[in-house]
Amino acid sequence: MSNIWLTIGLGLLFPVVHTANGWLFSFAELSPNVSLIYMPAFLRLLNVLVLGKFKGTLATLLGGVVLIAVDEQDNPLELDVAHMLSSAAGPLLALLAFEHLRGKKVNLISLADLAWVTLIYCLLNSLLHHFAWAVLPVQSVISTQQMLMMALGDLSGALIGAYVLKWTAPRLGIGRPR
Repeated sequence: MSNIWLTIGLGLLFPVVHTANGWLFSFAELSPNVSLIYMPAFLRLLNVLVLGKFKGTLATLLGGVVLIAVDEQDNPLELDVAHMLSSAAGPLLALLAFEHLRGKKVNLISLADLAWVTLIYCLLNSLLHHFAWAVLPVQSVISTQQMLMMALGDLSGALIGAYVLKWTAPRLGIGRPR
């Protein structure tokens, strides 16, 4: 039962951190969809690392639904849904790719494991979002430079979060994969 509440809690934390990121790091925003510092990127990854693939993806989807409900950018619904699905798929695919490429599960107290899965996630997340923008009939600027900037923004936010997790995981009694 506590896993359900943690899933809901992490899902609800995402839109809060997303909104706070917009306020705190507005100076790093390149467009409404791309920032050079994006702290919520780590929350998406944290969801699948801590809750597991299914519940972690569910938590990210829940956060996406809440963001759509409180969307102040007045985006078309198909763009919001594409953002939500890309945001949820990125960390799941990164975790699966890491496990396939490394032949093991992520060790939450291994900085190397966290760095690798974070890097994979940031690249996949940017690719997924830009693919969605390319196929949707919306007015988005799509360029290789923007794709790189999004990946770097996710990376900066996710690495900060990964370092915080590496420091807090042993103190919270979480860590090595079972």
